[in-house]
Amino acid sequence: MNASCDIEGLAGRSGLAETGSERRGEAQQTVPSALHGRRRGRRLSNRRNSLLSTVLPRLALNVSHPIADAASLFPDRPTVLWLEIGFGGGEHLAAEAKAHPDAGYIGCEFFLNGIAKALAHIEAGQLRNVRLYEGDARAVIEALPPGSLAGIYLLYPDPWPKRRHRKRRFLSSETLERLARVMRRGAELRFATDSDSNASWSLAHILRSSDFNWNPSCAADWRLAWEGWCPTRYEAKALRSGRRPAYFTFFRK
Repeated sequence: MNASCDIEGLAGRSGLAETGSERRGEAQQTVPSALHGRRRGRRLSNRRNSLLSTVLPRLALNVSHPIADAASLFPDRPTVLWLEIGFGGGEHLAAEAKAHPDAGYIGCEFFLNGIAKALAHIEAGQLRNVRLYEGDARAVIEALPPGSLAGIYLLYPDPWPKRRHRKRRFLSSETLERLARVMRRGAELRFATDSDSNASWSLAHILRSSDFNWNPSCAADWRLAWEGWCPTRYEAKALRSGRRPAYFTFFRK
């Protein structure tokens, strides 16, 4: 299979094509005000509570007003900026920041326990190139200046498997337009999921988008993780359950 393969056909052959009924149903849906589930999990340790009160204020991103200069959020003014939406426990975010100290990373997470875990990774690695936002990533996307991001990670988002909840999935047409605004030309949108339904739903939106390209050369392009990939605990859980993850790279036109 070469690079000029038909993308629509590839999606169908890979089992990722959206059904007609799903396509028609989504056209009638609007983006909801909330895309998240619970806010807290089990009780935090004293150590993690301390990180929330002492370290988070230093790293927290303020989006109460537009951000004119994204590089100014970091002490060393990186020329490359990445956003991770829903970073879970922060293991991937911290690994990327450690591997690429000249880049800046903004991590968004709604789940308080995940914020606390990420702070532990950041403190252990003494990372200077990470900023965190505690809440809905769409607020950060709205605050960032146009063309400021070189890449975005969306790793194992909630698949919202019930049909009535699918409008809560992140990669809606409206959200893709918002992402496109803050991404520079050629920027990467990296999306990983272990949900076949979410993969097909999201891929269908990408294929209809005028802002993004998906140009796989072969099946390995979405079946194999990215070079230097740091596995997440969600991925490990999926593999233990026998679910096969998919790793998509979409490019900003």
